[in-house]
Amino acid sequence: MIKLTRLDGEAFVLNAELIRYVERRGDTFVTLLNGERLAVIETMDEVVDRSIEYQQRKHFLPPMPSTLGPAPTDSNLHTTP
Repeated sequence: MIKLTRLDGEAFVLNAELIRYVERRGDTFVTLLNGERLAVIETMDEVVDRSIEYQQRKHFLPPMPSTLGPAPTDSNLHTTP
């Protein structure tokens, strides 16, 4: 999710996964996969940078803890014959 600002100054959060493309036509327009267009006050470069940062953060999050019990350790992986 990235935080953007509508032309009227209202902040909103957009799922960056839904962005199809960003263009500059006087104002910056974000076109979504469903064809909806949003005009924002951020520059095209700012929207792109925030989208890239979002993708980087998404892939560096630590994995969720497992609810299946403790992970095996070296001590319980080895069995004696």
